[in-house]
Amino acid sequence: MDSLFDSAAEEAHRGHEPLAVRMRPRGLDEVIGQRHLLGPGTPLRRLVEAEAPMSLFLWGPPGTGKTTLAYVVAGVTKRRFVEVSAVSAGVKEVRAAIEQARRELGMSGRQTVLFVDEVHRFNKAQQDALLPAVENRWVTFIGATTENPFFSVISPLLSRSLLLTLESLSEDDIRSVLERAVADPRGLDGSTKLAPEAAEHLTRLAGGDARRSLTYLEAASLIADGEITVEVVERAVDKAAVRYDRQGDQHYDVISGFIKSMRGSDADAALHYLARMIEAGEDPRFIARRIVIFASEDVGMADPTCLQVAVAAAQAVEFIGLPEGRLNLAQAVIHCALAPKSNAVTNAIGAASEDVRRGGIGHVPNHLRDAHYGGAGKLGHGKGYKYPHDFEHGLVRQDYAPQELRERRYYQPTRHGAEAAFADRWSKIRSFLRGQ
Repeated sequence: MDSLFDSAAEEAHRGHEPLAVRMRPRGLDEVIGQRHLLGPGTPLRRLVEAEAPMSLFLWGPPGTGKTTLAYVVAGVTKRRFVEVSAVSAGVKEVRAAIEQARRELGMSGRQTVLFVDEVHRFNKAQQDALLPAVENRWVTFIGATTENPFFSVISPLLSRSLLLTLESLSEDDIRSVLERAVADPRGLDGSTKLAPEAAEHLTRLAGGDARRSLTYLEAASLIADGEITVEVVERAVDKAAVRYDRQGDQHYDVISGFIKSMRGSDADAALHYLARMIEAGEDPRFIARRIVIFASEDVGMADPTCLQVAVAAAQAVEFIGLPEGRLNLAQAVIHCALAPKSNAVTNAIGAASEDVRRGGIGHVPNHLRDAHYGGAGKLGHGKGYKYPHDFEHGLVRQDYAPQELRERRYYQPTRHGAEAAFADRWSKIRSFLRGQ
């Protein structure tokens, strides 16, 4: 039983908690975002409503509500809440928390939510220490992680738990978080107004992180004189509002400058536009997609590794998000900007598509047609086909293109970078195949 001193200390501390803590939802219906996890009939809602012991892994970017959901589960089901940080706790602390939970369960029948933040930082021994509690349902275990649990969590623990994936909050979600915090008695209680432009700026700065948005809002409220404006936010968080309308000219002008700077091999200019987009809250996945396109459109075979780097950066951004993902984007941008340039790939597929659109189709040569279905042999399909691997250098002279297009040239390589070697090889191969 808590002492009177503990209760008094908790009451005194309550008024000094950070805004993000004060605004934590008290029930599932107050949680903003994560609709795919909280709707009627979803596994999480069923588990909470049934008040059954459970084990969960909450996987998602920072500020998406992992800790909040753990608190809500404990509050709604009236269970003790014990938080263990994987950064500082060891096996001893984990076992002590589990033992205390077992005693509480045996003495009063009250269950415990054991919440382990950043559970991916636990080593195998620490994760093994959790297994008996999970397997025997001594605790409701909830592990939060920003990293893929399939790589960072031991299989026995993961197989005994429900894995829930959280998504970054949308801009509408962040606006709802801010509006509630301004009006709610637990928050600013209407004592300060939030200008629409300031709300937009805070939304962009948050980058889908609800906790960050509330931290910035609280900082701005401390220096505001009745109203939080863009200027107040800029002073409070030391972040200038980047004038950037994602639905207007600025969006198209900046992305155009970004692409053309990479095409012109100006890495510094390209990095400027990259930073400008990131600071304005542009979706990093949109930026990554443009870099992937650029790698084939403007570099192509002049540096085939450019596409690999661009795709890797896109995957990294999807995996870790911002702010760390900006490093992966920056590396890809520098690589693309400094790579030798060629638009031969773009021209090649463009020319081929143009011929097709104009009706330049032609017939697939009989020896190349599919001969695997019944009756194909009687039609002459596949007859006379020469298997290139049976010949020296893996090359054999035979017609591949339709007869009408035999002399059309689509891929016309440059002499830039690595494409010079491909140009030499393609010239020799084409001459051999065409018998020239």
